[in-house]
Amino acid sequence: MEGKIVTDEDAGRTADGSETPIAEVEDSSAQYGVGPFTIRELAILVAWALAFIVSFFSLSTVRFESVWTSGILWILTIGVPTVAVFLLVLRRFSPQGIRRVGSLGIDQFASVAFSVAAVLWLQLLWETIAFVVDGGPWLRGWVVWVELALMFALVVLTVFAPFIEPLSEDFRGRPEVVAHRNARPVRKVVPRPRPVRPEPEPEPQARPEAVEGDAVAAAPEGYRTPTDGDRVVAVPFEQSAQGDTGAHAVTGTAVATGATGGASGTTGGYGTDSPVFSAAEPVASEDSTHTRAFDQQQAHASAAAPSNQAFWALVPEERDVVDERDIPIFRIGPTAWALVIEDRGETFVVRHDDGRIGYLHDVSGVTRG
Repeated sequence: MEGKIVTDEDAGRTADGSETPIAEVEDSSAQYGVGPFTIRELAILVAWALAFIVSFFSLSTVRFESVWTSGILWILTIGVPTVAVFLLVLRRFSPQGIRRVGSLGIDQFASVAFSVAAVLWLQLLWETIAFVVDGGPWLRGWVVWVELALMFALVVLTVFAPFIEPLSEDFRGRPEVVAHRNARPVRKVVPRPRPVRPEPEPEPQARPEAVEGDAVAAAPEGYRTPTDGDRVVAVPFEQSAQGDTGAHAVTGTAVATGATGGASGTTGGYGTDSPVFSAAEPVASEDSTHTRAFDQQQAHASAAAPSNQAFWALVPEERDVVDERDIPIFRIGPTAWALVIEDRGETFVVRHDDGRIGYLHDVSGVTRG
């Protein structure tokens, strides 16, 4: 069953997909023991109880000094092992209670606790023997020897139990679950890509300047010369009340250009049939080009921005959706669309049809609907 995750839904099915009675499934994974505990767990309880009782006796042969009165020495020598045994007992009476200490399972935590305690008791014994070798008296009595032997027995019952018969039976037939996120293999590390410098934007083409020989009519009296900031709007000419000069006022900043738009007579007036062109027309065309380019950039930026809106997703194969403790609560597959209510980049928040909400950590190859 390499790579297969066994969930509660799969526990009651046979190889051909048919359901089996729950009692048969429970009996197939049942283990014999004494009361609610296995033989290994019962041995751990007995060894810890003896170590706990002995810890109240004096370590020193000179004066009374137990591990509980020696500062904080009691924390790692007997305190943490006591917590580990309490969690082992709690696991049997409350299977849905505390099942991890950080990223460690209860058996892993017990192995670490007993190993650290055994090293500390060995350190105390080592100091005593070293002092005697140097010619000093025995400052510590039998308590150190007994505690070291009991802690070594607890190390054998936890660290080496999977390799010793019949203690290894405790670790066979356990259901497979998703590992805690801190206990999973680390991701591959790659160098951060260097930022790409954006290419400089091409400078806008300069306004074509008037050259000698162009038939650009100078603005007669009553007209305003256009500037670079003016926008030209095509408007009809209006008759100016300037007597009999025949001049026409221009609304806006329109400028008469063209060889055919010359003055009539000496009055500086323009005929109504003379063609009139906007000197700022190239600027308007240029502005429109920049406006379209800016709109395209805004559209690309909007498309690249992450969206937190809900969407439908279809995975290529059966995948587990887990809760906040990384325990599978339901599965989604390629036969039905799943509702994703939040996209967190490497994790999808998925809602089941019955209202349950979980997390999909494997989002590779997901088709969005």
